[in-house]
Amino acid sequence: MTGFAGASMETIDPYVLRSLADAQPDMYWSDSDPLETEAHSALIGSETAELVVVGAGYTGLWTALLAKEANPERDVVIIEQRETGAGASGRNGGFVVASLTHGFQNGKNRWPDEMGTIERMGRENLAAIEETIHRYGIECDWERTGEIKVAAEPWQLVGMEEEAAERNELGDDVEFLDAETVKKMIHSPTYHGAVFDHDGTALVDPARLVWGLERACISLGVRIYENSKVQWLEREKDGIRVHTTFGEIFTDKVALATNVFKPVVRSARKYIVPVYDYVLVTEPLTKAQHDSIGWSGREGIGDAGNQFHYYRQTSDGGILWGGWDAIYHPGGKVRQEYEFRPESFATLASHFFKTFPQLEGIRFTHMWGGAIDTCSRFAPFWGLSRDKRVGYALGYTGLGVAATRFGAQVMLDLLDGHETERTQLSMVQKKPIPFPPEPFKYIAIQITRWSIHRADRMSGKRNLWLKLLDRFGLGFDS
Repeated sequence: MTGFAGASMETIDPYVLRSLADAQPDMYWSDSDPLETEAHSALIGSETAELVVVGAGYTGLWTALLAKEANPERDVVIIEQRETGAGASGRNGGFVVASLTHGFQNGKNRWPDEMGTIERMGRENLAAIEETIHRYGIECDWERTGEIKVAAEPWQLVGMEEEAAERNELGDDVEFLDAETVKKMIHSPTYHGAVFDHDGTALVDPARLVWGLERACISLGVRIYENSKVQWLEREKDGIRVHTTFGEIFTDKVALATNVFKPVVRSARKYIVPVYDYVLVTEPLTKAQHDSIGWSGREGIGDAGNQFHYYRQTSDGGILWGGWDAIYHPGGKVRQEYEFRPESFATLASHFFKTFPQLEGIRFTHMWGGAIDTCSRFAPFWGLSRDKRVGYALGYTGLGVAATRFGAQVMLDLLDGHETERTQLSMVQKKPIPFPPEPFKYIAIQITRWSIHRADRMSGKRNLWLKLLDRFGLGFDS
């Protein structure tokens, strides 16, 4: 067996643990970066605006930017409870993926009749992001590398050739690679084949992208307030009053871009849960180490397991390696102490050396974790509240670096009452199945995590629990 399994700290080889000895619990992306923006003041007292965006991550920044580009006279304010990009937007792996549905198969299973339109919109959205980066001169290490989805077990090959053919029929540019071909590209003993998406993925420094979008917003006149947590929304006759810790702002419309943090619209809370994802980054590889693994195209890579890894090269020649665990804490709590989980880092390191045994001896320099918002369909969803004056876009499930721009545009369409091709999609008009209340939510998620781990160890065979979830459109992945 060349696949992966969870392991206790006692069963992990000592050389694996030694590779983590000098790793710092810091995000690689924001480690003394000179491009980090200046801090913004908190909102104090009373103000007014035409559009208030709650959250200064990707969704919030794209919402503000698109709103100002469409109408430069619109008075737009962003309110952030911490600092810009402090959540998932600044700490992810930097995969900018054209898919709007958390992968083709997930979308096909849920909206088969719309996939041609959705895939086209995804490609258009990715191209628009690239154009925006060039237009505003955003320095974010943008690389249009493509992505390779590898089969790390023979069972993961099932359906790969068919997926490549279907996607090409819909206008994508993908190629099925047999084991020999993919191993010539990236030298790993675990690969049995792959699907290579030639141009549907770019790699980026996610923190620099956040800061670049922030600068673009400011250049268009967007006001940003940090350290201003929104406490509640008050519906008034002619608009919404947004109450923060030290101030308030009266506005016509509110766009909620809060990701994992509890939405101020109570009706949206039942659709999302926060799960924790973990990441490692190695020291820069030597030339000999690079030669030993190939990977000259610098493609993004992910494996096709239910519990999967994603990995990529960094601009200084290291490797970012993340994924696998998706940890949910009772009650859906989001806490800083959850961002450091030694057993997850040790498991990730162990899997790294199984994938690239020739790199034994390399050291990891950074390790961190963070919460992502997931919903029962793994793809974003939208909603309106307070007489359609408040909108939200949530549920990106860790694949939101690109999809947040699309999510922001749809949210603006809905808030402004514009009927567009985007708003007519079933994925926009319908919401995911909500999660049950606690403690049933925690129990169900733990049973699901155990089941998908078992499925990966049993050649993909899904037990009765997973089959039941599949039947109701709740087929969980990590």
